[in-house]
Amino acid sequence: MPRADVERLRGLIRDIPDFPQEGIVFKDITPLLADPDALGSAVKGLAEYARPLNVDCVIAAEARGFLLGPALALELGAGFVLARKPGKLPFQTVSAEYLLEYGSDQLELHSDAIGHGARVLVHDDLLATGGTASALCELVEQLGGEVVGCGFLIELAFLKGRERLAPHEAHALLSYDG
Repeated sequence: MPRADVERLRGLIRDIPDFPQEGIVFKDITPLLADPDALGSAVKGLAEYARPLNVDCVIAAEARGFLLGPALALELGAGFVLARKPGKLPFQTVSAEYLLEYGSDQLELHSDAIGHGARVLVHDDLLATGGTASALCELVEQLGGEVVGCGFLIELAFLKGRERLAPHEAHALLSYDG
């Protein structure tokens, strides 16, 4: 993605200090989502990374992963798989627990959501400590899928989430070092 496009996207993300709790600086992507050109650039930029991976489906966690995940799946000609909080899916599920920067949580996936051997792109809007994405990788692998990459709009590189995802490859359109 051209540097000018990256900087334009970066300029549309605002910092919200002390949200959802004191000491956290929340990256608010709603101005980017409200701008149709920026939204299109973000989806196309994520697809540039993922297209050579020949993915069968994109998996993302609620809620913010659902914002770009389906559009990315469409751009790639792939399916979209939902990972949700416990009790939100109506069919049999598998689950994985994970740690966040400020607590812990759990994700569930329908037990038939990913076929054995499916090539899966893990997606989220933000890579921080890697907890959510790591749980998504675990869910994919529980069902016999292959994680072929992890794509993010934003990476908070100083939190070293990329290291937690190893050996899975991670890519982010925007990176923040501090």
